[in-house]
Amino acid sequence: MGLMSAPEHTPVWVNIARCKACDICVSMCPAGVLAMVPAPSSTQGSMIEVVVPDACIGCRDCELHCPDFAIFVADKSEFKFAKLSEASKERAEAIKNNHFQKLGA
Repeated sequence: MGLMSAPEHTPVWVNIARCKACDICVSMCPAGVLAMVPAPSSTQGSMIEVVVPDACIGCRDCELHCPDFAIFVADKSEFKFAKLSEASKERAEAIKNNHFQKLGA
């Protein structure tokens, strides 16, 4: 099995079939790229969603901490990542304060 290539123009993506919605990746994201969204058909009643892909800084914290190997970050040679901004830090903090749920949900 070769290396996985990122979907075109996608910095981070989730394999929903492997994800158990533990929210570890959401808690690790310093840029507020990920959040939990309602998903009534999932066991936990919610699922991970990439809510602000353009803010991904490529740190790979989500990928490295996923116990199910369900989240992937593009290789830096394949994608130009954002820089961590104050707005991203504030969004990450707001998502954490909202119990990892998508803001406005």
